[in-house]
Amino acid sequence: MQNSFRWYGPNDPVSLSDIRQSNAEYIVTSLHQIPYGEKWSKEDVKKRIRYIQKFNSKSNVNLKWNVVESIPVHNNIKLRDKNFKKLIDNYKDTITNIAKNKINTICYNFMPIVDWTRTQLDYKLPTDGLALRFNFFHVIVFEKFILKLNDIEKRYSIKQIKNAEKIYKKMNSQDINNLKIAIMGGLPASEKKYSIKEFKNMIEAYRGFKKKDLQENLINFIKEIIPVAEENKVKMAIHPDDPPIALFGIPKIVSNFKDYNYILNSYDSSANGMAFCSGSLASNANNNVYQIFTAFKKKINFIHLRNVKIEKDKKSFYEANHLSGDVDFVKLIKMIIKEEKISSKMGCRWCR
Repeated sequence: MQNSFRWYGPNDPVSLSDIRQSNAEYIVTSLHQIPYGEKWSKEDVKKRIRYIQKFNSKSNVNLKWNVVESIPVHNNIKLRDKNFKKLIDNYKDTITNIAKNKINTICYNFMPIVDWTRTQLDYKLPTDGLALRFNFFHVIVFEKFILKLNDIEKRYSIKQIKNAEKIYKKMNSQDINNLKIAIMGGLPASEKKYSIKEFKNMIEAYRGFKKKDLQENLINFIKEIIPVAEENKVKMAIHPDDPPIALFGIPKIVSNFKDYNYILNSYDSSANGMAFCSGSLASNANNNVYQIFTAFKKKINFIHLRNVKIEKDKKSFYEANHLSGDVDFVKLIKMIIKEEKISSKMGCRWCR
């Protein structure tokens, strides 16, 4: 494995100096400053590499950029709407320009509207640390009282809605504003920040799409990009949905064993791979992360070692310390190391 650390670019409050102290030797990052859907040029990528190199010296760890996470997939591609063909061409050119800079692993996702969803960005842990949290009932609050959607009874039980109403009545204006920020673009990797109107419009754009429709759109996208990745010796790694459950009435299609089996068998190529994110997968109590790892270990091109703790309602969760979450990290890492030794003749193909 290549020990790597996620970094959100020059504006990240976590500095490259901080990252060196974590024992990481590589950087996982993206060009967040480039507008959603636009092509990354070879020079755009080179500038970021030079920026990282600027802080290297003989006396410290010389960090290198080894994984792109991610090239955002525009919603028009997911919907196959409007200018999606042009956007796919931009995506393919971006893969090529990344490869020209000798970066050969790209993590991406196909999550509708937003890349990942949390409802609280400062959840206090028992250790006094702060973590990200997904509260299932806060999502209902968001849909009913902030977006004011009129079809939530189709997705939630009367009991769930009543519980959400009780929570909403206790929330003040700051709580409501924090919830809006968290869901609509407050996370570090969010490529787009929405207004209420824009978010509702995006939900409406996906309205009527069934799971099989989005699956078909994903496979068509894969069939476009994987040949380009193969030509450039790039390994693509599709990240699981986070959380891996349907939200806002929109199905998720990269959430479990069955989904990955369909995706990875849709195009037989080592470039068509998986981002094994233990935290995202484990946030759905129905997922067996060890079974998923074992089944797809030959298809894993990128690994995220994250842990979560599922709450009493079995739908909410928070980001946990590595050794105190629901995933047995000792067990999982032993599985990873064992597989790495078996495949060592292939060279290092995993990063974390």
